[in-house]
Amino acid sequence: MQPSAGPALPHTRARSVHWITTAALIAAVVGSAALVQPAGATTSTPAHAGKRKPAPTADPAPDPRAVRFPLQCAGAPADVVDQASADLDGDGRPETVAAARCHSETGTPPSGLYVLSADPSAGNAPRIVETLVDPGEQRTFQGLRVDGRTVRATVLGYSTDDVPRCCPDQQRDYSWEWRSGTYYEIPGPLAHGM
Repeated sequence: MQPSAGPALPHTRARSVHWITTAALIAAVVGSAALVQPAGATTSTPAHAGKRKPAPTADPAPDPRAVRFPLQCAGAPADVVDQASADLDGDGRPETVAAARCHSETGTPPSGLYVLSADPSAGNAPRIVETLVDPGEQRTFQGLRVDGRTVRATVLGYSTDDVPRCCPDQQRDYSWEWRSGTYYEIPGPLAHGM
């Protein structure tokens, strides 16, 4: 081992003032680098920026229990078996999607899937503005939900008239999206043999 060449140099001894000064200089350099951009750099804007988003609304969603559904129930009441609400058409007021069917103590009567909106000309009473699935199609629904402005549900049905109405043997996920003033149906793949 070689002996040192002399006393320690003054700049090799670290003091707290030295570390604080160094940290402040590094912070200043990093901070200024964040503010300065190279020529030609652009700021990225989120995809939703610039699109007009409706202001949050205090309007309540239409109540499906206050609607008379176009069901042929032979005197039995109609049951709302599922519902979901959101502003589907972007007008700043919520709509309600409701699955409704005739009341039955046994079996699974077919359901209709309806979009309800408030009717300003009738004191904001709810009214049906769209039938997404007619009960005449002999369908039932599972997992009704709204994702953003898209309605989604699993639709259950029957491959033939011989399949008992208690036991659907077909299943397909569907989406409905509001486009150009109407709801577009988007079917997923058909699943057989449930």
